[in-house]
Amino acid sequence: MPTLTDIAEEIRLAARALGEFGAGLFNPTVRLGVTGLSGAGKTVFITALVHQLLHGGRLPVFEAQSGGRIARARLEPQPDDAVPRFDYEAHLRALTEERRWPESTTRISELRLVIEYQSARGARNRTLTLDIVDYPGEWLLDLPLLTASYAQWSADTLKLSRVGPRAALAAAWHRHLAALDPSAPEDEQAAREATRLFTDYLKACRNERYAMRLLPPGRFLMPGDLAGSPALTFAPLELPDGEAPAGSLWAMMERRYEAYKNVVVRPFYREHFARLDRQIVLVDALAAFNAGPEAVRDLEGALASILASFRTGSASIVSALFRPRVDRILFAATKADHLHHANHDRLERFLARTTERAIERAKFSGAGIDVVALAAVRATREATVARGRDKLPAIIGTPLAGETVGREGFDGATEVASFPGDLPDDLASLFERDGFTGLTAATDTDFRFLRFRPPLTEPGATGAPTLPHIRLDRALQFLLGDRLA
Repeated sequence: MPTLTDIAEEIRLAARALGEFGAGLFNPTVRLGVTGLSGAGKTVFITALVHQLLHGGRLPVFEAQSGGRIARARLEPQPDDAVPRFDYEAHLRALTEERRWPESTTRISELRLVIEYQSARGARNRTLTLDIVDYPGEWLLDLPLLTASYAQWSADTLKLSRVGPRAALAAAWHRHLAALDPSAPEDEQAAREATRLFTDYLKACRNERYAMRLLPPGRFLMPGDLAGSPALTFAPLELPDGEAPAGSLWAMMERRYEAYKNVVVRPFYREHFARLDRQIVLVDALAAFNAGPEAVRDLEGALASILASFRTGSASIVSALFRPRVDRILFAATKADHLHHANHDRLERFLARTTERAIERAKFSGAGIDVVALAAVRATREATVARGRDKLPAIIGTPLAGETVGREGFDGATEVASFPGDLPDDLASLFERDGFTGLTAATDTDFRFLRFRPPLTEPGATGAPTLPHIRLDRALQFLLGDRLA
C-alpha cells in the first residue's frame, strides 16, 4: 500500500509533469531517453544521431531530413546544471580520428540539440528542442526494487542464483552465505565480505562468456562515487519468516537496502526517468546468441523487467497529469553490421519475440512501440567471396587489435572477410535449453564474433566526416518523425 510519502511524491511529480507539458506548448521539447545494458552501444548511438543531424547526413527514411525540411540543428547547453554533459566532441574524435569505440556509459549525462525545421504544410518555420538523456540500462533494472522488500529481493535473488550457469558462478558467495546467521549481531566485516562475493558473482554473470543481463542492483557493477558507502554494502541473506531482530546482521542489511533505494534509485526515478517522453532501448542480442539459450532467456527476463518499468501512454494533458509519460519506445538490436543483411529480419523477429508480452501491455496503454535491427555506425561492408566453386556472402572490416580466431591474431590494421553464418529460422529454438548451439557457420572458418574497429571516414558535403549506418534513419523517423511534421 502506498505511504503518505509515496502519495506526496506522486503529486509533486504530477505537478511538475503538468508544468512541463504546458511549457512544451510554447517551446516544444522532447526528452529522449537512450539506454541499454552494458556493451549495447549507447554512446555510439547518441554520437551518430547528433552528428547526422548537425551535418545533414544521408537519412532517406527520416522524412524531415530527406525532404529538406530541416534547416539546421545546433547544440545548446543542457538544461540540468547538476548533470554532466554528454561529451559528443570527444566521442566523435574517438570514432573518426582514432578509430576506436568510445568508453561505455557508466553515469547519466545529457545533451541538448535544437532543430530548426519547416512544418510539412510549409506554413512557417518552427523549432524542436531535443534533450537526449543517456543512462545505463542497469539502472532501469533497479526500479522494481522500489516496490520490493529486502526479504522479497533476497528470496528472488537467491532463487535466480541457483539456476543454470549462475549456480557455479555463485559458488563462493553461497559458501560464505551458508556460514552467516542473519540473527547474529551486526558485523561490518561480514557485510563487506558478503557484498564483495555477491558483487564478484554479478560481474562473473556479466562476462561475455555467459552474457547474463538480469543483474540488479545496477550500481554494484558501476558504483561511481558511492563505492564503499554503506548504501552499496549489503547482500541477500537466507531469511526465516518474521521480522529482523534489532541490532542484527539482518536488520543492518535491510537498513542499507532501503538506503540504496532512497539514495540511488528514487532520485534517478524522480529527477530523470519520470520525465522522459520517448525512449530507445539498445540490445546486444548477438552477445546472448554467442553465450547460448540461458543467456537468451536471461535477456528476455531483463527486457521484460525494463519495459515493465515504463509508465506508458499517449501524450496529452491527461497523461501529463497522471504521468504515463513515455508515448513511444523503440527496441533496437545493435551491431546489425556483424550479420549479412539477409539476417536482419530474423534479428528483428528475435527481438520482437523477446519482448512480445511486454510490448502488448504497452500497446494497450496507447504507446507506440517498435523494434529494429540497426548499426548506428557501420563498421563493415558486404561482399561476395569465392571459396572454391562456392560464392559466399561475407562482411569485410578491420578487426580490433588482439582479436583472435583459432591461432590467428589480428593487428588492428588489416581488413578481413568474415562469414558470420545465419540466425536460425526457428526462433523458438533460441529459447530451448538444448535446442540452440549458436549461429550456423557458412564455412569451416568462422569469424562471426569478431569485434571490428570503426570504419575509415571521408569528408562529406559540409567537410565533416561521414558516418555510415544501418537503419539509424528508421529509428529517427519513429522517435521524432511525428514531432517534426
